[in-house]
Amino acid sequence: MAKIIVSGNDQRREYELGAVNTIGRHPDNTLQILDRIVSKEHAQVLRQPDGRYLFRDLGSLNGSFLHGERVSEHILLEGDEIMLGATSLVFQERSAQDSLLQKVTIAPAAAEAALIRQKIQAPLATAREFLPEAEIFDVEALRRDYEKLRLGHELGRSIGLEVNLELLLEQIIMKAFELIPADRGVILLMEDGVPLPKIAKTRDGKNEQIVLSKSILNEVVTNKASVLSSDATMDSRFSAAHSVIMQGIRSTMTVPLLHQDELLGIMHLDSMIATNAFTEKDLQIFGGAASQAAVAIHNSQLVRKIEHEAKTRAQFQRLLSPNLVDQVVQGKLQLEKGGVLSEVTLLFSDIRGFTSMSESREPEEIVRMLNEYFELMVDVIFKYEGTLDKFVGDEVIALFGAPVPMQNAEIKAAQCALDMMRVLSEWNRTRAAEGQNEINIGIGINTGIVVTGAIGSSRALQYTAIGDAVNTASRLCSVAQAGQIILSEATYRKVMDEVAAVPLPPVRVKGKAEELRVYNAVGLRHKNFPGETTRPG
Repeated sequence: MAKIIVSGNDQRREYELGAVNTIGRHPDNTLQILDRIVSKEHAQVLRQPDGRYLFRDLGSLNGSFLHGERVSEHILLEGDEIMLGATSLVFQERSAQDSLLQKVTIAPAAAEAALIRQKIQAPLATAREFLPEAEIFDVEALRRDYEKLRLGHELGRSIGLEVNLELLLEQIIMKAFELIPADRGVILLMEDGVPLPKIAKTRDGKNEQIVLSKSILNEVVTNKASVLSSDATMDSRFSAAHSVIMQGIRSTMTVPLLHQDELLGIMHLDSMIATNAFTEKDLQIFGGAASQAAVAIHNSQLVRKIEHEAKTRAQFQRLLSPNLVDQVVQGKLQLEKGGVLSEVTLLFSDIRGFTSMSESREPEEIVRMLNEYFELMVDVIFKYEGTLDKFVGDEVIALFGAPVPMQNAEIKAAQCALDMMRVLSEWNRTRAAEGQNEINIGIGINTGIVVTGAIGSSRALQYTAIGDAVNTASRLCSVAQAGQIILSEATYRKVMDEVAAVPLPPVRVKGKAEELRVYNAVGLRHKNFPGETTRPG
């Protein structure tokens, strides 16, 4: 994944690049740069059809500089650094970390699994606690222990404020290198019960193959126990673990990342050059660091979850009823991405005489009236679990049965239309009391197969429906008189046991060669309505 690393003002941030990325001082930009020299809308980074990224300066006053020269457009290459004032933007398409991470493998150990289950036990808690002050006589040992505790304290401070998971894991590994004389480190996080490598680092920055022993990882996962091997080639507990021996690793420490007894992942350090490089006190320090790291990782995951839920809620709360939004956010309902073919009931409603009304009133008055009207109508649509498609002028378009499948979508659409008329009548009584003219609407409802999905540009997407059934619903709305709810025959056949309707003369609409049989919904069947139709045969 391509990204931009932003450095400046003693801060370092990373942004994953989308198709269109805006850069500038204004908060609406994808990358907001708080630098007075940077323009409000300074530059863009655009993904090209061939997958490369183009940096484009938007005519900024102070310019953008590459290798000390001002640039207006430039195809970004790995490691390119663009300077905007005192802020550095480094383009990174495939990081060294990604390359190293690909070289981390977990050695399959199917043959050794049974043997290990018989031999490996959770390590005993034999590590000596730090000595009381009165028992300390070795000043050098005291200095070493103090330094480890200091670094552990710094680890807690440094990682406790970071919520970006990628940066957090990197900070944990680098701090672990300060704590422990290790050559290589790997952090694995649990996904569906399996530890998967997420970051790998070497102390000297070399890009080398790292093979983790499945037997050691299984021990940590199964028993949530730390494993210290002072000399892996000699340790009888891992005599069958060929991946350890093949690597020639002389010292390893592998500890669980536990948060309230939940295994979040595993931290692993090893040394390739020193026998007995790690002591049990090192394991104690490493385990303490892992506990702090687990809290920070849990907090980071929680922040990401909250951000995801907030983004999901914001995306759908203007389209779906609140109860459906809650289900989508909680993962109880899955929304299909892209175009989906499904049967949907469409409701179109618009205000009769709106054009002449607009010509005779001030724009501010029309806007206030529409906002109040839309507020009432959308509340009714959400009450019946409809999806708000869009507003087009004074027209309201709603979907029933998409994006979330719905039983009895046609009945809910008809009930919604009847309730919209009732709410409108109540509002008109209020308007009349205030000396304002009443508002009249006509509604058209049709059921049919349509394509639903997100449609738009890379920067603005809108969920909508496309198809002949949509056009038919719109045409029926246009022929509906004030106060009428026109049902197509396709819809009425599905609701005739619940909805009372009066047959109207067939209508001819644009795009249809034959006249359409239509019905005016007047109420629900458990009430008596004059002129109620007999059911079509």
